[in-house]
Parts: sequence; C-alpha cells; structure tokens
Amino acid sequence: MSTASLTIDGLTVDFSGFRAVDNVSTVVDAGELRVLLGANGAGKTTLMDLISGKTPATAGRVYIGDTVVTGLPEHAIARAGLGRKFQIPSVFRELTVRQNLEVAASPNPGVFANLRFALPGETRRRTEEILDLVSLVDRQNAEAGTLSHGETQWLELGMLIAQKPKVILLDEPTAGMTEAETMKTAEIIKQMRGAHTLVVVEHDMAFVKEIANRITVMHLGKVLAEGRVEDIEKNQAVRDAYLGSKGIV
Repeated sequence: MSTASLTIDGLTVDFSGFRAVDNVSTVVDAGELRVLLGANGAGKTTLMDLISGKTPATAGRVYIGDTVVTGLPEHAIARAGLGRKFQIPSVFRELTVRQNLEVAASPNPGVFANLRFALPGETRRRTEEILDLVSLVDRQNAEAGTLSHGETQWLELGMLIAQKPKVILLDEPTAGMTEAETMKTAEIIKQMRGAHTLVVVEHDMAFVKEIANRITVMHLGKVLAEGRVEDIEKNQAVRDAYLGSKGIV
C-alpha cells in the first residue's frame, strides 16, 4: 500500500478577491514523480509557493508525510522535509563542484567549518554517489562558476538531493537547456524517481512524457484533470481548455 509523501487538501489563496489557487486537493505517493501542467496563469507556481510557505494560504492544508506544515515559515517547512529548486540556480560559485556537494551533504551547516575539517565518511560516500547521479564526476574539481548552464542546474539538483528532503519541488528544471541537456536531465530525474518524491512544473511535453508517473493539469487555479500521460492526452476537457494555444498534448 502506498504512503503519501505530500497531501494537499483544499488549498486556496485569495488575492483581493482573485483566487489564484482554488480548492486544490491531491495526494502524491512516496517515490512518485508528479508533473504539474497548465498554461501561464494556471496557478502552478503559486501552488508551489503555497506548499513551500513562500505564500501563505487563505484556506486548506498541506501535509509532509503526517505533519501539517500549513502556516509554518519557509525554513520550518524545509526542516519538515521539503526541498525546492527554482528556475535560477543558486550555488557557491567560488567553490568546486565537490565542495558545493560536501557543504550541502554535511550535518554541520557552517560552510567554512565543513571545508576546514575532515568530513565524516558518510558525507564523503554520499558526495560520491551524488556526483555519479548528476553526471558531474569529471567536473568535480572545477569551480562552480565555470560550469555550463545545464551543469549548474545539475549541481544544484545534487545539492538538493544531498540535504535528503522527503519531497522535492522542481520549477521548470529544463528552462534554458539545450536538447541534449534536457534529455540528460530527464535521465537524472528518472534515476531519482522511486528513491525521492518529486513534483515538477514543466512545459516541455517530450520531457514530461519521458519522466512522469502522473500528471495534474491546472486551469484557472483549479485541478482540471489528473492521471497517467495517456489519460491526459485523451482528456477532452484538457483539449478544450488549451485549444488555440500551443497545447500541452
């Protein structure tokens, strides 16, 4: 039987009478990779902001596992097990790739303390695993500021994994990538699936079809449809909602 990693129950936010997210409910199982789809303004990023505590909810609840995190500050929600990666990566540019991962993986949050003293064996082993997962073994001694856009995104993804969050939110992880980088990112994320619970906002349907377990389609702040990729492609309400746009299927 599946265990929920993330439960969203009636989540709503009202901005002076405008409901950007309107009574959204869904359950993301442990190890699942859920993709959020929808046109600009559908409420996807606002939903991520509500989950992570960046925006306070007007109504509804968010659970990480069995813990209610609604109304908690962002750092407390992060401590409860939520990790979020934004479109613009944030890494320590002057440190090497390996040092970035060691800092993220270390139980001691002090950056310079981590670099000055010998790291625990478990931290070193974890760093090696992540370097391999995000395909940066050959770049581990390069300064992060010298990485390509795609490599920087993979490094930040690795830093997020190193912190061992229960749920990972990814906001358009392939934005600005070449086709080759996009496909490599798909391979990395597919390897994360199962070991990690992920919620991904993405527009690239080729990428979505490559990675998704289930898709939640949002429209005007509400859940329009939810299901497997093949179900969403056949859904008439989804087709109608995106008729005349680029479409999502």
